[in-house]
Amino acid sequence: MRLHIVGDSTASNKLPSKRPETGWGEKIHLFLTEDVEIFNHAVNGKSTHSFITEKLFDSVLKDLKENDVLIIQFGHNDSKIDDPNRYADPLFNYPRNLEFMVKEARKKGAFPIILSSVSRRYFRGNHQVNKYSVGIYPYVARKVAKYNDVLFIDTFKKTKQLYEYLGFDDSRKLFLQLFKGEHPNYPDGIYDDTHFNDLGAVVVASIIAEGLYFTKKLHPLKPFINPEYLIRWVDIKRVTHV
Repeated sequence: MRLHIVGDSTASNKLPSKRPETGWGEKIHLFLTEDVEIFNHAVNGKSTHSFITEKLFDSVLKDLKENDVLIIQFGHNDSKIDDPNRYADPLFNYPRNLEFMVKEARKKGAFPIILSSVSRRYFRGNHQVNKYSVGIYPYVARKVAKYNDVLFIDTFKKTKQLYEYLGFDDSRKLFLQLFKGEHPNYPDGIYDDTHFNDLGAVVVASIIAEGLYFTKKLHPLKPFINPEYLIRWVDIKRVTHV
């Protein structure tokens, strides 16, 4: 089984200089059997637009083989309206780009899966996260998947629900948030409500694996998921609430 991932910094592999920032694509293997070979093509700062125009998707297509699985997750950088090299209008360009990736993957005999963007940690109260923290991109991704009969995992909805379950303080433990002097890579500290630390990446990877396992739609990756390793939310609560 071969799994390919295309996306942005929330999924990508990180350089040592960026740690403890971690992408969920680095942790998805924890919930899959050893028979799965993972190719994480996600790149920091990329959108559907830049991933296509910079020929990054062309490179992925060259590697795709029949019966491979392709997970597609974008949205965060597509919303950068001040950057024409990345911006993709949510009502036209973004859905068109997703459809292009799906159709090209299918031409290679691969199985595409669309994930909505992970939610940002934008609280409006202790237990209420902004449902438009990534604009309308997560909702458009759902419609594109439905229209094209593509398996869809609503990662945005699930991560938003998780943050609300944990609350404002405990949800911080999943993100790249450090005090001044706490880590040599960030001597002045950092307060990031988008990117995950190691724990956050593991938890999000578990959410994605859970969605892939319990979906009613058949897909080639399902037999390779280890459901006994999926993380219960109550256990996450115990870990973060100290």
